[in-house]
Amino acid sequence: MSLKGKTLFITGASRGIGLAIGLRAARDGANVAIAAKTDTPHPKLEGTIHTAAEAIERAGGQALPMVVDVRDENAVKDALDQTAKKFGGIDIVVNNASAISLTNTANTEMKRYDLMHQINARGTFVVSKHAIPHLERASNPHILMLSPPLDMAEKWFAPHLAYTMAKFGMSLCVLGLSGELRGKGIAVNALWPRTTIATAAVRNLLGGDALMQASRTPEIMADAAHALFLRPARETTGRFLIDDSFLAEQGVTDFSKYRVTAGVPLAPDFFVPDASEPPPGAFD
Repeated sequence: MSLKGKTLFITGASRGIGLAIGLRAARDGANVAIAAKTDTPHPKLEGTIHTAAEAIERAGGQALPMVVDVRDENAVKDALDQTAKKFGGIDIVVNNASAISLTNTANTEMKRYDLMHQINARGTFVVSKHAIPHLERASNPHILMLSPPLDMAEKWFAPHLAYTMAKFGMSLCVLGLSGELRGKGIAVNALWPRTTIATAAVRNLLGGDALMQASRTPEIMADAAHALFLRPARETTGRFLIDDSFLAEQGVTDFSKYRVTAGVPLAPDFFVPDASEPPPGAFD
């Protein structure tokens, strides 16, 4: 069971969770299209599409780095077409690109509101829309959104309404597309972390180095995504998965390897429903 020879199209894959998912697939010998905006080094963000491509190829995969702004429909369509042409098709699409601003309504500038909705909700819709013709020709096609369960609780909306609406827009795409595409055999699922994940967003926007130490590494999301992509698409669709719970379903019992710092209590992420109980050993 591996992704050898499969082709993944991952948005926002120059760093963080998107890159980790690409690297996990590359270790199987997969092809990875890196669709992201960072072409030249950023002073506050590690990685570009080119460094990501080098890492993918070192890991054993083939890479296609492309500058893609998911707000640009033509750029998205062209990138998908280029990917299919180079690798002979597309098997998996990962909607990872996202924008975040944890401001309340009064302090949310409309340009920031627009950015989050254009990248998170609209970008996910556009990428998925134009991926469908390619995925219809794949043997086990998957679309994955890095988005939360649709838990309609006030506590998720009140502190940062604009961001929550944008992220839940991604999840609404899962709800709708899973039903729309079920007859075509295309799986559409969401994956979300139970704890914060050690990414640039966590360091720069949420809690600095202290929160990084209380986080898990992106590899937990990559391993969960990998396990999902190996499942038959017709049997696993329309699910809103939490990383450790889904890995526990696959038989994983040791989650300690995903901790950034052993012994530091893990910080919970947004949007995990109260009813979602962590699997045994998740916080050991």
